[in-house]
Amino acid sequence: MPDRPVRVRIAPSPTGDPHVGTAYQALFNSAFARRHGGAFVLRIEDTDRARSTPESERAILSSLRWLGLSWDEGPDVGGPHAPYRQSERLPIYREHVERLLAAGHAYRCFCSRERLERMREENRANKEFPGYDRLCRGLDPAEAARRAAAGEPHVVRMKVPTEGHAVMHDLLRGEIRRDWASIDDQVILKTDGFPTYHLANVVDDHLMEISHVIRGEEWINSLPKHVRLYEMFGWQPPVFCHLPLLRNADRTRSKLSKRRNPTSIEYYRRAGFLPEALLNFLGLMGWSPPDGEEKFSFDEMVRSFELERVSLGGPVFDVEKLRWLNGRYIREDHDAARLVDRLAEWALNRETFERIAPLAQPRLQTLSDWGYLTAFFFADDVPFDAEQVAIRGLDREATLELLQIASLRLDARRTWNADELDADFRRLAEATGLKLRDLTKPFYLVLTGRSAATPLFQSMEILGPDLCRVRLRRALERLGPVSAKKRKQAERRMVEIFGEPAP
Repeated sequence: MPDRPVRVRIAPSPTGDPHVGTAYQALFNSAFARRHGGAFVLRIEDTDRARSTPESERAILSSLRWLGLSWDEGPDVGGPHAPYRQSERLPIYREHVERLLAAGHAYRCFCSRERLERMREENRANKEFPGYDRLCRGLDPAEAARRAAAGEPHVVRMKVPTEGHAVMHDLLRGEIRRDWASIDDQVILKTDGFPTYHLANVVDDHLMEISHVIRGEEWINSLPKHVRLYEMFGWQPPVFCHLPLLRNADRTRSKLSKRRNPTSIEYYRRAGFLPEALLNFLGLMGWSPPDGEEKFSFDEMVRSFELERVSLGGPVFDVEKLRWLNGRYIREDHDAARLVDRLAEWALNRETFERIAPLAQPRLQTLSDWGYLTAFFFADDVPFDAEQVAIRGLDREATLELLQIASLRLDARRTWNADELDADFRRLAEATGLKLRDLTKPFYLVLTGRSAATPLFQSMEILGPDLCRVRLRRALERLGPVSAKKRKQAERRMVEIFGEPAP
């Protein structure tokens, strides 16, 4: 039993689609909190002003609730440690930065981006540590304060030791040691006055009385900086537990990525997976109940959940196993009437039909034509003839490049409606000297499985970004694969055409 009240948290960044990795960490945090009668906190880490969006935040909250997860404190439910969005806590972070500056634990850095890049390039060329060379660490604090007061752009960096070792403890791994010489003087306050993840994470976890930080193992390399910040403030650190990363079901067991597997929770929702099956599947990622039964509810998981039993073997996110488990739920937990209800909740409902009907009606001769014409709206994947995926006047390689450019553009798109999709494809056609109808032909095939269907852009709007993106990625895998070099070329071309960075 923990020696202090259990309070855990997840802290997603609202910068993209709600990720299954977020749900995996939320599940383990929630199960641990419920097991020990503690509190589960959801905090939004939205200090990346360029990428954070309210739409992404809403999608994250909606997806986690769809899975059946709930939290005791958060931006939508409030709580005693509000606010729960970091963008609303800026005065708190600035106050703590001032404390570090006054104590000599941090310093202002006035180095330009150009100087830092030159320094890193030189260090890499000399095969030296590419971190900051601490040029501004020796500045007189009074002089640095004067320059800052005069409006000179700067960041604030924390001071880390230059020799010795950082010694930390992880619940699953035991003692972890890192050489301080390999750790940078981390920026903790950016030029725009916003904190970096490292400062905000530590300050919030302390003020919100978090007892256990249960997060992904990608944060282990940041642990020395976090523990050092706790020491600088004189605070007791929480118990750290870094969960193993989800892995692709491929030969290399690489880190789960959207190029190999669908990673958006919304994709699984649209593809017809049951939330209880997906939550159950995520519970099997590195953990299993004592009786070995692979099908279990959240309440059953809570009754036997122990963090110490989490395996470090690298859980494999095998979509085929998820499909098998989902099938068990459909067969074992539903009679015919309940199955009809679930189908209606999913997509076979009046709202969906009313969106599709205006597109299908001009192409119907009998009501029975509806089934074949609209089947792709209700499918996860669609078959297509790879030999027909071609654009008039272009060879196969050029066609694949355009598919890749379009895929990158759709990955980068934050809003999703027919008019904007139409504009994107027209821009791509103009940039490549193609007629729009020639450009769209292969997209009809890979998105609908047919060379002609209901209007493409309106159909894509109804399908939604998740299904469209996954179908395009699968098509590229079947037609390609696209090499890293070709992908880079497509990224550069996408930036040239649309003027926005690749995702």
